[in-house]
Amino acid sequence: MKKLLTLDKVSKIYDGKISYKALNNINLTIDEGEFVGIMGPSGSGKTTLLNIISTIDTPTSGEVILNEKKPHHLNKEELAFFRRRELGFVFQDFNLLDTLTIGENIVLPLTLDGVEVSDMDKKLEEVAGKLGIGKILNKRTYEVSGGQAQRAAVARAIISSPSLLLADEPTGNLDSKAAKDVMELFYKINKNDKVTTLMVTHDAYTASYCDRVIFIKDGELYNELHQGDNKKLFYQEIMDLLSMLGGGRNDF
Repeated sequence: MKKLLTLDKVSKIYDGKISYKALNNINLTIDEGEFVGIMGPSGSGKTTLLNIISTIDTPTSGEVILNEKKPHHLNKEELAFFRRRELGFVFQDFNLLDTLTIGENIVLPLTLDGVEVSDMDKKLEEVAGKLGIGKILNKRTYEVSGGQAQRAAVARAIISSPSLLLADEPTGNLDSKAAKDVMELFYKINKNDKVTTLMVTHDAYTASYCDRVIFIKDGELYNELHQGDNKKLFYQEIMDLLSMLGGGRNDF
């Protein structure tokens, strides 16, 4: 199995009146085609970890290697190109533009890359069909449900066929039915299209869709769980480990 992402001794220190170590000596590899969850209490460093992998933030020390490239060594133009080609992003609050239709939002990455309109239309039709949102492409963001908006956000994230799909609390703003639908979608994209996915979540049910879940505490890797054949058992193991990590339910 090809290693898609490697973090080698990654640390992050935020300087201030009191310097704060958000991540300490993280070693992590993710194989191509894996679906990996990251969990941990508030302030554990999971968002910092995602930000460093997504190149939004830079490590203080250590190395990030994604698809045999070192993104933190690229210049501004190269990095912008790298993000568009290698990474897809899905956020909790969808990050769709109200001034555009759903369809225009989805093809935005292709527009930025100067893709031919005929090719864009073809890709849009394909991805919208796959995600079951073909009928809402001409609607505005305020005319669709939260679940539909998140499906559109997923469509936008995968339309450029990224190497790595990054999701930050993708079900955080959804009701339980919409959350289940969106997670079934992530699962399907990962299994059928082999889209490598890394997701930060506080929700054990959401995490139970992953192949494995990495737990982080106080900026360090704490533990990891692998899904076997029994999803219910995996969910229970996640719940048990979360309770061992301490903190209330709302901390996750």
